[in-house]
Amino acid sequence: MSETQKKKATNFLVQGSILAMAGLLCRVIGLIYRVPMMDALDDEGSGYYDTAYSIYNIALIVSSYGMPLAVSKMVAAKVTLKEYKNERRVLIGSLLFAITTGLITAAVVFFGADFFAGVILNSPKSALPLKVLSPTIFLCAVMGTLRGYFQGNSNMIPTSVSQIIEQIVNAIVSVLATFAFIKMYNSHPDQYAYGASGGTLGTTSGALAGLFVLGIIFAMNNKARKARLKEDISDKVESYKDIYKLILATIIPVIFSQTIYNLNSVVDRAVFNHLNDASEKVNSAYIGIYAKYVLMVNIPVAIATALGNSIVPVIVAEKVKGNIEGMKSKINMAIKFNMLIAIPSTVGLGVLSVNIMRMLFASADSNELAGRMLSVGALAVAFYALSTISNAILQAMHLMRKPLVHSAIAFVIHLVFIVIFMNMGLGIYSLAVGNVLFAFIVCVLNWRSIAKELNYRQEIKTTFVIPTISALIMGVVAVIVCNCLIKAMGSNTISTIIAILCALISYAIFLVKLGGLTKDEVMRFPKGNKIYRLFVKLHLMK
Repeated sequence: MSETQKKKATNFLVQGSILAMAGLLCRVIGLIYRVPMMDALDDEGSGYYDTAYSIYNIALIVSSYGMPLAVSKMVAAKVTLKEYKNERRVLIGSLLFAITTGLITAAVVFFGADFFAGVILNSPKSALPLKVLSPTIFLCAVMGTLRGYFQGNSNMIPTSVSQIIEQIVNAIVSVLATFAFIKMYNSHPDQYAYGASGGTLGTTSGALAGLFVLGIIFAMNNKARKARLKEDISDKVESYKDIYKLILATIIPVIFSQTIYNLNSVVDRAVFNHLNDASEKVNSAYIGIYAKYVLMVNIPVAIATALGNSIVPVIVAEKVKGNIEGMKSKINMAIKFNMLIAIPSTVGLGVLSVNIMRMLFASADSNELAGRMLSVGALAVAFYALSTISNAILQAMHLMRKPLVHSAIAFVIHLVFIVIFMNMGLGIYSLAVGNVLFAFIVCVLNWRSIAKELNYRQEIKTTFVIPTISALIMGVVAVIVCNCLIKAMGSNTISTIIAILCALISYAIFLVKLGGLTKDEVMRFPKGNKIYRLFVKLHLMK
């Protein structure tokens, strides 16, 4: 690999890492604020909150989910060709599109909340928090377009900063509003539904703050954008009609694909509510417990999402230049970096599941069930991480229909198995197992398509085998340390934290000693030079 290619590879990982760390920080903030919020809401209120969110997520996909990807792809292509005037037209056209679809979808959700929550999901009390969420759909549509613009320019910092601000505001308002509403409606029969509405109010407030931050950053870059227009080397003027065609060609498959991903969640809940012979209150409590499992799985998957966002403009640029080997190199690095994190996360959550649930939700009576569910469904972390980034790769390669077809196939198969599992008496565990199955099927189908299109084969030994061996050793270390400390100290929280730290150290040691990382790969990581020097001092590398 040439020095230029190495610099580009390093920049790609740096930008991806910035976005990944921001995404991870946001998930951690989300975890921190959801602990007191879920404690206040109890499992019943958490169920209303989670049900409202499942509908909101689908609406968000319809209105804006594909916009960051579409804008990022189009902007990256125009920047690579130095068509800066057309880049501006792409932005203007995309914003108009986002505003229109965002307003329409928000209105449909607000006025149709009772139907969606009550009739479709058999959870009428979830309608109120859903109505509070509806304005967020419009805000996220505009915000997603601006984030896609910056990502298309390979600048992940605006997205990262806005995500963090959005989540901080979300956390503060969600907790305060939840406690305030529960206290305010203390004697009301729908007390927990109002409490859940306080939680969703935080989401809307956070989105407003995130959009405000993006607007400021965008305005600060106005002079630079105007100056770059003078460097335009193309006489071609892209019509808005062509821009909208490109937007639709990109987002429609993404919308359908991601709708299936989230419809998967909604249908799972609906099937459980209808097949589980219990009251709305009991079923809502079960869904609230399941939401804790989903929350934990989504934390490490945030890294895959960030890497997926950062790799799209890079692959688009390589494709525009016709550099197939460059595409393969970036894909290999992204997958390996992704698996180095996803595999130990899977093992760690699996072996310390109950301890982690007890640590985070100390006052909950359902920690044992939530922990066992996490043990059963921890494999979803690795499979979702792989399916998420492989989806992004296929979309960047303009194979937009592949993720749609693959997720549709996975949806049907997993749904059949969930019904079978429910009839076998697995109860709420059916959803966790179905979740793993869905992600696994998408992984297999995605990688078949990538391999066929690029004649590509992912390196197996250092991407999957060595990280898995290192993670399994790490898991043994974590269990031994945690159990010994609990017996000696009696504190689950302190024991779990120390066990996690020991697990991370042991994973890093065995990963390097077994040859999972080379010096060249370490040097390409963010702060790679410092990491390498540390490994040398510890006699892990030469």
